Amino acid sequence: MRLIFTSLVSHGHLYPLLPLAVAARDAGHDVLFATGDDLRPVVEKAGLATESAGFGMREAFASFFGPDARPRPNDGPPELFYPVIAQVFGNVLPRRFVADLTPLFERYRPDLVVYESGNMGGAIAARLAGIPAIGHGFGRVSPGDVVDVITGRLAEYAQEVGFDGVELPSFGDPVLDICPETVQSPDFLAEAKRVPLRPVGWAEPGDLPAGVLGRDKSRPLIYLTLGTAFGDEGVLKRAIGGLARLEADVVVAAGPTVDPAQLGDVPANVRVEAWVPQAELLPHVDLVVHHGGSGTTLGAFGEALPQLVLPQGADQFTNAEAVVAAGVGGQLIGDGITEDAIFEGSRKLLADDAVRAAARALADEVAAMPSPAEVAKRLPEFAG
Repeated sequence: MRLIFTSLVSHGHLYPLLPLAVAARDAGHDVLFATGDDLRPVVEKAGLATESAGFGMREAFASFFGPDARPRPNDGPPELFYPVIAQVFGNVLPRRFVADLTPLFERYRPDLVVYESGNMGGAIAARLAGIPAIGHGFGRVSPGDVVDVITGRLAEYAQEVGFDGVELPSFGDPVLDICPETVQSPDFLAEAKRVPLRPVGWAEPGDLPAGVLGRDKSRPLIYLTLGTAFGDEGVLKRAIGGLARLEADVVVAAGPTVDPAQLGDVPANVRVEAWVPQAELLPHVDLVVHHGGSGTTLGAFGEALPQLVLPQGADQFTNAEAVVAAGVGGQLIGDGITEDAIFEGSRKLLADDAVRAAARALADEVAAMPSPAEVAKRLPEFAG
């Protein structure tokens, strides 16, 4: 069977699809992955063939704010940013992906398109080409105003290309859901054609930071990250200050938006890296302090890790709420993200047996979900 996978040009949207794409290739399917040029080398390192499709978030937002701007949803009142989000994700990106994917589909003629759920251009292009398609989630679905405004703008574009009155945002397609059911949105569970798929962490090949392997396990190891898109020098400095006060070792992934040098000299129990192979690191960790991105949140679920979430934007706030509701961690928001609060919150989470028990139960739920290899065998079912 010939398959095309496609995702937005973002690590957080790409990585969740790679385990299934690799499993599909290993199952004997002919797999092609279509994403932006910036991420094609990542996919090729996984041994998959690639084609260019779409462009990155920075280019999409630059159409509103200029090439040097880095707008963020929490730079002002959220409602002021909604029209921009709606235009970018409900119009600009879908149009570009439809333009790029349509000739690719005509040339390659896949039997099935697997589109990442944020990439509705993939869904529309498949529908225009008459090719069966299935969505692939990248985390917990976050219902609310942002999703509503994106769906509204997407409906306008869908009507423009001849899909009036279709079921949005997934067009009624089945959705591969990598979020464990107990923390998934109840609205999504009630409405979607959900196909569970175990979340499997993905990281580009790389060495673990020095000191992780063979370390003194009597001291907790804490992992601190704000991800690849929402890095904030001030937040990282406050988090480092709070965590360094613990009798623990700390590994920090500064990410591409913060130069490690900006963080200055750090205490002896803190190690700062520009990047770490997160999927390889998490099994060695005792606590994750992070932004609430879907990949980190789900990775911590799978490894039974307590989490202290410091949401910065996008769906991170609802992810943080889900972590708290599941009893597997805590959250600090806005002005509450202080050095003292991070120290105290982390100290409590490291000592909380109830949190560890809840995290273990959630990890067991993740382990019971169908593996990528199992779901890959089912993909011909969705090709009609």
